[in-house]
Order: sequence, then structure tokens, then C-alpha cells
Amino acid sequence: MRFVFTFVAFCFCVIAAQAELAGSRPNLVLIIADDMAWDDCSLYGNKGLPTPNIDRMAAEGMRFDRAFLTISSCSPSRASIITGRYPHQTDAEQLHWPIPKEQITFSERLMKAGYWTASVGKFHMGEAMKNRFDKVIEADMSGFIASAKGTFQESAKGDAKSGASEWVRTLKERPNNKPFFLWLAALDPHRPYDQKILKNPTKPRDVTLPPYVPDTPEVRGDYALYYDEIRRLDRFVGEVLAELKRQKVDDNTLVMFISDNGRPMPRDKTTLYDSGVRTPWIVRWPAKVKAGTVNPNLVSSVDIARTFMDLAGAKYGDTFVGKSFAPMLENPKASIRDFAFGEKNWHDFSDRCRYVRDERFKYIRNFYPHYPNTPSADALRSPVFRTMQKLRDSGKLNAAQMNCFIKPRPKEELYDLENDPYELNNLAGKPQYVTHLKRLRAELKGWQKRTDDREPEFEAPDEFDRETCLPLPVRHRPRASKAEMLKQFREKGRIE
Repeated sequence: MRFVFTFVAFCFCVIAAQAELAGSRPNLVLIIADDMAWDDCSLYGNKGLPTPNIDRMAAEGMRFDRAFLTISSCSPSRASIITGRYPHQTDAEQLHWPIPKEQITFSERLMKAGYWTASVGKFHMGEAMKNRFDKVIEADMSGFIASAKGTFQESAKGDAKSGASEWVRTLKERPNNKPFFLWLAALDPHRPYDQKILKNPTKPRDVTLPPYVPDTPEVRGDYALYYDEIRRLDRFVGEVLAELKRQKVDDNTLVMFISDNGRPMPRDKTTLYDSGVRTPWIVRWPAKVKAGTVNPNLVSSVDIARTFMDLAGAKYGDTFVGKSFAPMLENPKASIRDFAFGEKNWHDFSDRCRYVRDERFKYIRNFYPHYPNTPSADALRSPVFRTMQKLRDSGKLNAAQMNCFIKPRPKEELYDLENDPYELNNLAGKPQYVTHLKRLRAELKGWQKRTDDREPEFEAPDEFDRETCLPLPVRHRPRASKAEMLKQFREKGRIE
């Protein structure tokens, strides 16, 4: 009898300790949009794209105005976020390369610290990463795979195509005796697009076009469908916030909203311009973050891992190279970095570029200038790019709209983001900017040395034709990992 009483008392103590743990540290929710530009929501100035729930997050939390990604490519961006490392440090720096099992992730550190963790939606990180979560619900991505003719296969219908339809159900089924971390990864607004996914779809006249794409009905129509997917994603963000409130845990739950890379349009996704690597970045945490605050200082997606581990009280080693932005949440004037860095590697097409920027200037180094600035395959086969090709052939594109076709590209690019937000005027060759050029060039070289960013051992070939977007004979799915490709290249004698 005494043993039974002791055992019951012990169980009550464990439950009480777990309950205390669940309430003493914040729950963490990371919402990741798929291919959404930083300014494609009303919060950042696009009044033709209503996003009331994302806006509400900022109204009740903090908006970051200089937030940047380490790369503008889907899977390498996620690899960078979850490992807290730059893409070239993850061995998953090219599209579709799985993250090697040797890489350490912040999600596993949260698990060791007592958090229940789940990934729901787009995964895209490789099989070895699935044990870094207690639960994985992977969205159907069959509709994202191009057939031999370059067209998309049929996939899930309706809300199931958003990648967000299981978010709330997972929240409802979580254990109540642990703090939790949710990696909520949407498929919206990734291509392909469907018509009429909203009752009141976006009108093409409400679209805001950047100056580097032509203003035609075809272009406006394609952008309108992209807007619709962002609006659908916004609805799911609202449902997550509502469920947190229903469970009475929203006050001590940090909800963060970002994108993995820029919009899937020419000169955006896969580029190192702000339309590719700048991200919306909103943090809502009522218990700690003052409502309606704005932080204008630099922050990078490589910083997310250390921040979440710091807030969770998790232990971590020196593999995580970012900086914690936790001080910025308490003080909107706080700054943690003077520069943001990033890279471009293979994504459907061969390329290698690097960037560094401070609050005003950005420097881009193009290591393969002999290639044109070809957009990703999904953007290349889009109505926007097809229209641009036709207008190019008839001589009707302006200089900014020719960006994707010009070769060779300049080896160096320098932009004054304050006076040239669309990065149309390259200052790298102007004598009055030589001081800024040398300063940022040196910063980039220093970062490359610190992070061991070396010339790649092999150059992966294009998988698509750069004009027709038809798959080339070298294309293969699933794509081999870095180690497997290295082995294949050595066996074929292409490298020593």
C-alpha cells in the first residue's frame, strides 16, 4: 500500500513539474510562406493585397523592416533555418539536396529541452530530418513536380494544396503537459496556381507590378493568382491565432511569420535582389513583445535557431553560427548585426553568387557571369516570362525588363537601397562609390573565409533548357545528395 501511495505521489509530482515547465517557457510557432516576397502583403505597403491576419500579428507584436534570408531557394533556405547555418555549411545548399543526418538542428535541441515538436505542411528537408520532430505531417507535393513535357501533374485539391489544412488539427492534438514548437510550412503561394480559389478573387487591376516586368493583361493575371494564394495563406494564419486563443495559450506563445524566398517571378525567386532575399518578418508574443512595435535593424534567417533555443532554455554548441535576436524583441532599437550575408547556388540552373548588405548598400558578387540571370524553372514557364520572351523578341522590353536575358552579367553589383529600392542602377563602376564597393567587398571576403565558403568541387549542370524550360537529359528525380553527386562525378572522371 505504501508503494502504491509513493508511486501515485511520484506521478503527481511529474505531472506538476511538466505543467510548470509547459507554462514557464514560451511555446514557439514558426509559420513559413513558400515563395512570398517581403512586400506582398498590406502590412508592408501593398494595399491591393489584403492580409488582415498577418497585419494583426504586427499590430499585436513586432514588425521587422530589414529582415533577410541566407538564400532565395526553397530547400536550402529551410536547411539554413533549421540548422542555424549558412547554406554552404549544411551540405544541402542546392535545391532538392537533403540535409545530411550529421547536421544538428534546433528542433532536436528543443526536444531535448522538453518541448513537443511537430512539422506540418511542406517538409522538403530530407528523410534524415524527420526524426528531428515528434510528429511530421507532410503535405502532398505531387503537383509541384513537372512532367517530361514540362507541365505540372495533378495533385491535391482546394485547401489541401495550401499545405496548411492540418495546422489547426495538429494544434488540437498536441500534448498539454509540455511546451510545444510547431514548424508550420505552407505550400502557398508556390506555383502551380488554380483559378477561383477565393470567393472574391484578386482583380488584375489591383496588382502592383515592379518596374522590371512588363504591364500586360497576361502578367497582371498571373500576379493576381499569386495574390490569391497569399490571401488563402492569410486565412490559415488567422485560424492558428484563433486556436491558440481558444486553448488559452496565446499570451505565452511566440508566433513568427516569414517566407522561405521571394515571389516565383522573373528577377525575384533565386536572385539576391531584395525581391528574392528580403522577407516579411513578424513576431507576435503578447507576454513579452509590445504591440505595434517596429524594429528597423538587420536580422537574418540564420538567427532564428539560436533565438528559439535561447528562449526555450535549450543547450546548443558552436555549429549554430547565427545570432540570437531575443534582445530585439524587448527593445525595438536593439541591433545584433551590422551586415546580412547570403548566397545563390544551383537551382534548376547552374549559378553561384554571394551578397552582403548593410542598412543601406548591397554588394553582389557573380562568380558565373557567363550565365544569364535565368529565373527558376517554375517562373521560367510562367505566363509572365513567356510574355517577356515575346516582347524581347519584338524589341519591346526596357533595360530593367531585359535583366534575365543579358549575358555576360557584371561580376560585381552595388546598389544604394535607399535611393534605388528595386536595384536597377548598378553603382559598382562609378568612382564616387568606390569606398562602399571596397568596404563591402572586403566584408564579403571575410565572411567567406569565416564560414569556409570555397569554390565548389563540381558544377552541377542545367536540368532545363533556359528558353523552352523543357527538361534536359541530365534531369533526374529524386535528385542525388551532394555526397552522391560527388561520387558520381569522380566515377565519371569529371573531378579528381
